This record gives sequence, structure tokens and C-alpha cells, in this order.
Amino acid sequence: MSRLLKEQNFALQILSMVLMDLETKILTHLRESQLNSQQLLFLVEQAKLHPGKVTVVALGPLTNIALAIELDPEFCKNVRQIVLLGGAFSVNGNVNPASEANIFGDPEAADIVFTCGADILAVGINVTHQVVLTDADRNKLIQSNGKFAQYLCKILEVYFSYHQEAYSMRGVYLHDPTALLAAVNPSLLTYTEGAVRVQTTGITRGLTLLYNKQKRFGEVTEWTDKPTVKVAVTVDAPTVVKLLMERLMES
Repeated sequence: MSRLLKEQNFALQILSMVLMDLETKILTHLRESQLNSQQLLFLVEQAKLHPGKVTVVALGPLTNIALAIELDPEFCKNVRQIVLLGGAFSVNGNVNPASEANIFGDPEAADIVFTCGADILAVGINVTHQVVLTDADRNKLIQSNGKFAQYLCKILEVYFSYHQEAYSMRGVYLHDPTALLAAVNPSLLTYTEGAVRVQTTGITRGLTLLYNKQKRFGEVTEWTDKPTVKVAVTVDAPTVVKLLMERLMES
């Protein structure tokens, strides 16, 4: 076989592998799209069936919420509130100095959600980093009879190790529980209000920037006429930890 034919055969093999990989990705995307469609329809339908009564607690990237808004523009009016875990307001991020993980996961979606006009409450890492489950707390959980406490202790070591490596601390930040409790008992936190935009390009991709509307600018900006949202500022950390510990140990 000539060198040219060998090169052609090799090229065809590579092309075949690329096409097979592409086909697999397309099929996976189609399956995920179908699943997402069912989830979106459920979300939109529940808000429509129970206007003003559905609170959405978003603990990850805001892709599905943004798609729900695009699917039904009335979703923003139908939903009671969207409590979201995301953003790093006036502090460094946890993915890079600019960005918090959930917002960084889909900045375009986050910007859609922040500017949609729904009742938004954002709980960022500027607040969740105030709430720490310590080594001593973990030892109390280990000594308890709570089944969820026992299970949690079995899987916490990886999380503790990460915080030791990343933050040089013997404890873990309670991100999700803090956001959940903000939905259940908003009096545990204090808030400021303003318009939030999300950077979608460049090295600050995922940056959340709050305009508190205290200054009237002479020119039109990307924050002009955008709806006001609530952003958490402080939290009653001891009470959050206490409530979580009690629930786990009594489980």
C-alpha cells in the first residue's frame, strides 16, 4: 500500500471516530433535552396552576429557570419567589477571584433570571461563608443517633478535606442549608436591594454586580430600568447551624 493510501485510510479512521463521538454527544443532548423539557413543563405548569404560591429554591446553575422564563414569560409573575444560591457580592468567588460556582456554570442564564422581574432573593457566598459546620459540630453528629447525621458524617470527610486544602480551615461552609433556610425563614438573614447584572464574557465571566440605585447616573447603563432584587448581606449563623444540627440529630 502506498504512503498516500495509508494516510487516506488513517484520515478516514480519524473522521469515523470523530463522527461516532459526535453522534454519541448528539444523542445524549437529545435525551437530556427531552428530560429538561419535562422538568420545564412541570415547573411552568405548577406556577400557572398555583399563582403566587410556588417558591423555587435554586441550588445550582440557573439554566432551567432561565429556560422556564423563555418558555412562559408569565412564569415570573406566577411564581411567588425565586430563592437562589449564587453570586459573590463584594467578595472573591470560589471558582476564580471573580465568580461563584453556580453563576459561573451558566452566566447567561443567571443574567436572564436576575433581570426577569420575579421576586428574587439571592444568597451568595458572601453570606454562606459566614455559616460554618466545625469539627466539633461533626463530632456531635457522629455521637448522635440520627440516621441522617450518621450518613452525613460518612460522606463529609471529602468536603472537610477540600476546605482544609482550599481555605486552610477545619470546617465546611453550609451553602445549600443556608439558602434553604432563607426560603423557610427569611428573618434569619438581612438584605440589601438593587439591580444585579452578570458578566458573561472575559476574565470576569460569572461576576455578579449589584447596583444599589443610590446614585442616579447621567447616562444609560446596563443596569438602567432593570428590576430590583434582594441580595442577602448577613445571616444569623449560630441559629442556622443549630437548626441544621437539631434536624439531623433528631432524624
